[in-house]
Amino acid sequence: MIASLAVAAVIIPAAASSASGGDHHGWPYEEVAGGLVSPLHLAVGTGKSLYVTQDFAATLSRIGRDGDVEDIYAKGVEGWDVAGVETRGATTFFLESTGAGLGEPAKLEGYLKAIGPGGDVRTIADLAEYERKYNPDGNQKYGFAPGTGAACLAETTPPDGEGGPPPQYKGVVDSHPYATAVQGNTAYVADAGMNAILRVNIRTGEISTLAVLPPRPFTIPAEAAKELMAPSCAGFTYAFEFVPTDVEIGPDGWLYVTSLPGGPESEALGHRGAIFKVNPWTGATRLWVDYILSPTGLAVANTGDVYVASLFGNEILKFHAWKGHRTQFLKVNQPADVEIQGRKLYATIDALPGPPSGPGAAPPAGPPAGKVIKADIR
Repeated sequence: MIASLAVAAVIIPAAASSASGGDHHGWPYEEVAGGLVSPLHLAVGTGKSLYVTQDFAATLSRIGRDGDVEDIYAKGVEGWDVAGVETRGATTFFLESTGAGLGEPAKLEGYLKAIGPGGDVRTIADLAEYERKYNPDGNQKYGFAPGTGAACLAETTPPDGEGGPPPQYKGVVDSHPYATAVQGNTAYVADAGMNAILRVNIRTGEISTLAVLPPRPFTIPAEAAKELMAPSCAGFTYAFEFVPTDVEIGPDGWLYVTSLPGGPESEALGHRGAIFKVNPWTGATRLWVDYILSPTGLAVANTGDVYVASLFGNEILKFHAWKGHRTQFLKVNQPADVEIQGRKLYATIDALPGPPSGPGAAPPAGPPAGKVIKADIR
């Protein structure tokens, strides 16, 4: 039913594509490392090292120049995930969480952490506690607008409160810190449960809400209403939750934030992912580009060009600076994240080796197939 579409799931299982290959329009790409479990986040470190999170295995790994993969942090507890890696000098920042989406606020745990060159790990901020205390999107209205027909609301009301949120509701207490960007003494955290961008002082651990991004209203066409088994809802508008998946700092000083549309990536619903720009000084937010299929990671070049991983679109897109005109940069299978250093673009691909039950789930059976690749930016 449509109500279940508002659940803010960050990774929604989809059929894997067979897309693969080693070049795009004659531009070769090179495999840097393989055998990774759900490599959903990537960062470039010092000395040409790379850092990758194997999210469902709750592991943070470093990839050396020779392609060797070394695990530098592992939670070792089922049901947790590690995400949102970022580096500054010799320090590596990452996010760790569990309990997202369970509907039990007391069981939420989510932290911004840092690991030093000697392997010492420290907790910078308790993000789940901040959500319990403030719930940044608690006044945000989701679901169908007032005036929606009674038949539609009846069709989409979960029986006994199960199967998803009600057809009209406000933001619930939920936290899933998913991506981070660090500048100076500030870490910006994109939380896919809060539907917010947080600002964290990495010295003091103080947290504040920078922006709560707006719901994504969608007028349901007849075809989609039929597919969702709610034919009476055709023509009515549903406000989906904004689900941030990555945050990066552009050369213009603004934050660039990728967003999933808060529901399944269905052809009947269309390509509804987007990129927002957020002013880091005021929190002012505006839509930059939309109509993207499952944008889960982005990188901003010094030129202002933006590269986006379209996970279920099986491609890396290039959005040209300022105007947002798009082209396909690379055709690859299930890219999850991208990073840029100089004239090199790094990406994780084959990110979902099987249909996981959700973020933090145990990895599926079979050999890990995730990879990190690199390609020239020309």
